[in-house]
Amino acid sequence: MNRTLIVAVRTAVMIAIAFIAIFPIYWMVMSSFRTHEEIFKYTTLSPELFLPVEWTLQNYRDIFLDPSKPFGRYMANTLFIAVVVTTLGLIANAMSAFAFAKLRFPFKKILLTLFMSSLVIPYEVIMIPQYLLMRDFGWINSYMALIVPQIVWVFGIFMLVQFFSDIPRDILDAARMDGAGWTRIFAKIVLPTAVPALITLGIMTFLNQWDSFLWPLVVINEEKKQVIQVAISSFQSLRNISWGKILAATSISSVPILVLFLFLQKYYVQGITMSGVKG
Repeated sequence: MNRTLIVAVRTAVMIAIAFIAIFPIYWMVMSSFRTHEEIFKYTTLSPELFLPVEWTLQNYRDIFLDPSKPFGRYMANTLFIAVVVTTLGLIANAMSAFAFAKLRFPFKKILLTLFMSSLVIPYEVIMIPQYLLMRDFGWINSYMALIVPQIVWVFGIFMLVQFFSDIPRDILDAARMDGAGWTRIFAKIVLPTAVPALITLGIMTFLNQWDSFLWPLVVINEEKKQVIQVAISSFQSLRNISWGKILAATSISSVPILVLFLFLQKYYVQGITMSGVKG
């Protein structure tokens, strides 16, 4: 087969896949500028399917100007929780992963196995004990209940253990012989080499918190402390589904994730593909 034809076919397939992946997002954004009656009116391939016939900003006005459901406050709450959990999680998970990967202490393998085994336990199984623990701490209906249980992420520890394990032991031993403590080695040697992996884990953690729904729904009762995904779900009921509000709110909530990924995609790809420093 002609090489030019192969390239053309490959390009066409990639364009088709990209269109399939991007079109739902495009339709969501365009539909957020439609009236409620127009959203599902056009279903065939026509210009009206791709662009609104009657442009309107009413859906955005409704979600931002409704005093009973302060959407801006929901965005701020979610951003605050996601940033705090991501920051504290990166510190705690990186330190834990470094200890499991490079330090020597009793029962290390057993503890790591117990940590890893928790990955197969469904979250719904531990949610009730976790809720009772939050209740005993007096954290129900507070940000502490949304932040503290989410800081340690076993998958994040496992991911960083794989990365830290590839750091040559000779480098760490040389630093120890020069008088450096483990804290200094971790901060000056290990962390700089782990930037792609940390950014990857940070993006994944931030995304998990931004999309969190079930746990905030359970532990937060006060409207002004609620997060964005729970707020979006409140736009629908058994009698009425405000599709315009849902699409507008979903479009707005997608912006921070898209911006974050566009700026950090290079490091994200590096963190996924590379396994660490080779000795």
